[in-house]
Amino acid sequence: MARRYDPHRRTRIIDAALSVIAADGIAGLSHRTVAAEADVPLGSTTYHFGSLDELLVAALRRCNENFVRTLRESEALAAGGEAEGAARATGPAGAAGSASSAGLADELTRLLGQWFAGERGVIELEYELYLAALRRPALRPVAAEWTEEAVELLSRRTDPGTARALVALMDGVCLQVLLAGGTFDAAYTREMLARIVAGGG
Repeated sequence: MARRYDPHRRTRIIDAALSVIAADGIAGLSHRTVAAEADVPLGSTTYHFGSLDELLVAALRRCNENFVRTLRESEALAAGGEAEGAARATGPAGAAGSASSAGLADELTRLLGQWFAGERGVIELEYELYLAALRRPALRPVAAEWTEEAVELLSRRTDPGTARALVALMDGVCLQVLLAGGTFDAAYTREMLARIVAGGG
């Protein structure tokens, strides 16, 4: 019998791996559990992913795309560099810097709030994969990818050092909310982000 053409099978296997991890944690992940979730032969999972680490790398990379895509699609961040340049050209430097700091802090706070307003399980899944890099060296380069891309995107609005500090703060805020079981404090987050931006300006 000819093999059925299934161009999206690899993507379905990654989706299934994310579903398994969301339900049972990384400890529940195996080629067999993923094959059952994806409704594909066991050999398909080992064909596309020779090891569980390869599958975890693909899953983490998929998760990385979510928040970075949100940053990339933010009109305020994309247009911020041009707006900041115009403000500097037409107004006092101090006023322009203050407006820029407030605008960037406002937008990042809005994006974090939007992220936390979504399904909590999705966020927990992303951070479970992110923190798995502590014990799985193969995941570490991928875990760093989202940081580097986020820093690159934010560097359009500020210097790279300040962009890196902003990413670190956002990462810390997310971890605190998730690990302490609390709620996202937008006012506090905005104040801390604004301090970093102002200090870097």
